[in-house]
Amino acid sequence: MTYFVRALGGLHKASVVTIRGMGAQDAWERGHHELYDESLHSDERGHKNGKCSASHGADMSAYLAINTHGENHDGRPASANSHRSMRYSTPLSIQLDTDADKILSQRPGRGRKEVGTVGQASWLSSVINLANTIVGAGVLAMPLALSRMGIFLGVLIILWAGVTAGFGLYLQTRCARYLERGSASFFALSQITYPNAAVIFDAAIAIKCFGVGVSYLIIIGDLMPGVVQGFSDNAAGISFLVDRRFWVTAFMLIVIPLSFLRRLDSLKYTSVIALISIGYLVILVVAHFVKGDTMQDRGIIRVIRWESAMATLSSFPVIVFAYTCHQNMFSILNEIGNNSHFRTTSVVVASIGIAAFIYILVAITGYLSFGNAVADNIVSIYAPSISATIGKAAIVVLVMFSYPLQVHPCRASIDAVLKWRPIKRSESPQSSPSGLASLLPGARSSPQHRGDGMGETRFAAITTAVIVLSYIVAMTVSSLAKVLAYVGSTGSTSISFILPGLFYYKISSPDSPHHQKLMKEDDDEDGDSGDEDEGLLGGGGLKGGLWRRTLLRRLSLALAIYGVVVMVTCLITNTLFVVAPH
Repeated sequence: MTYFVRALGGLHKASVVTIRGMGAQDAWERGHHELYDESLHSDERGHKNGKCSASHGADMSAYLAINTHGENHDGRPASANSHRSMRYSTPLSIQLDTDADKILSQRPGRGRKEVGTVGQASWLSSVINLANTIVGAGVLAMPLALSRMGIFLGVLIILWAGVTAGFGLYLQTRCARYLERGSASFFALSQITYPNAAVIFDAAIAIKCFGVGVSYLIIIGDLMPGVVQGFSDNAAGISFLVDRRFWVTAFMLIVIPLSFLRRLDSLKYTSVIALISIGYLVILVVAHFVKGDTMQDRGIIRVIRWESAMATLSSFPVIVFAYTCHQNMFSILNEIGNNSHFRTTSVVVASIGIAAFIYILVAITGYLSFGNAVADNIVSIYAPSISATIGKAAIVVLVMFSYPLQVHPCRASIDAVLKWRPIKRSESPQSSPSGLASLLPGARSSPQHRGDGMGETRFAAITTAVIVLSYIVAMTVSSLAKVLAYVGSTGSTSISFILPGLFYYKISSPDSPHHQKLMKEDDDEDGDSGDEDEGLLGGGGLKGGLWRRTLLRRLSLALAIYGVVVMVTCLITNTLFVVAPH
């Protein structure tokens, strides 16, 4: 069986190496002939040493079984020599041929070894989880953003924010190619680009996700008393039903089991429920617009003109941060079953497209319903009714099922921070052959405890700490506006724009050993995988691939610079409009 695997490997290598120097059919036959001659020589050596027969006979049958079909595995007709070998076919060769098909079909893409939790999530599951991470309660503030910017400029900024956020996600899919299948993370990329800054990056991600998770619990505590009173007028007389701390505690009992799920794919059903809640909110806003029951209170409508430059800047962070989902992108790339570049890019396009459509629809219909009289939460200003109360309940459901999506990256980042150790220059993976071997594809690495690399005890301890601390903060603090203003300005811009841009610019440098190794693997795989896996700005030949990679590197640097500008702008506007008024 060992020789059978060697035969498969040699067959693949022969077809790839010779494909450029001769016709495809000649290259294929040459690979067969070389393997056939090698097997005969091996048999002769075995007989001279007094060994052989059964094992070599099985190995020989394995090779001959590949040639017994009228067509080869790639669909080309078999050569005449391969037909002459049909008389050697045996039942054992047929069985080994079936095994060969299985091995070839399960071979990891681009020769990479699979580690971690990989290959089980569907494309639809990936889109659902990413879209749910993107679309949150911030959708309800879109009409207010349009009231300050005007419809034309507001829609353009919503689309621009989606394009830039989507490009950051796209760069993450490109960066993941430099890592072993199933091991992509911000920490892993930091280790081979900016190893001594890895702890800063992961700490920022952990703080950002923790703060957003706490804000979700606060929203639950603030909305549920009103939801209960909307359904029952007698609820006000029951003290615990209008106590925010009771509702925070009650909903924690629901989200705790969900937060202990290791795989992001396991949350796809709760993400579907959350998206249904979003769907109801969209229908509610559109229905009130179509019905026209808010027109008597509507203010003026701005189509082209904005309110003022400062008012526009104050709403800019709301739109930019509405697309933040990059903290979960690597988990989705690790878990998706088909990780071809076309599939992962389509996940990004579909998720960003869904979010942009929802944002624009709610923004326009909500703004046209109230004009400049719109509030930061459009559902809160509708006249009391069952539909409006259900809308508030839908917000609660949305943020409840979004909480585990924040715990997942928060836990991974805390684990990375705890594992981090300063790396001396001589020990850097960029300069150390051993470090390079441990991080690049195809290298042997130590076994993983589980899909996320955490043992059971460590996983439980970190998850418990995140849940308990977020619960304590949500119970004792009624508003995180000031904290989230700065955490969002730094953390969200970092993981959405700055880090994807810097990581790709650094790792894709022509002088980078990681990039050189990846290009060598791409060259070795060209004859087998073709160019359809390169995706947008990807391959397409030697000259075409060169200018595309150069353009992509320049755009990635531009995205990082854009992220810094957005960070500074958001810090200034948040200081003026969020912190100062308090």
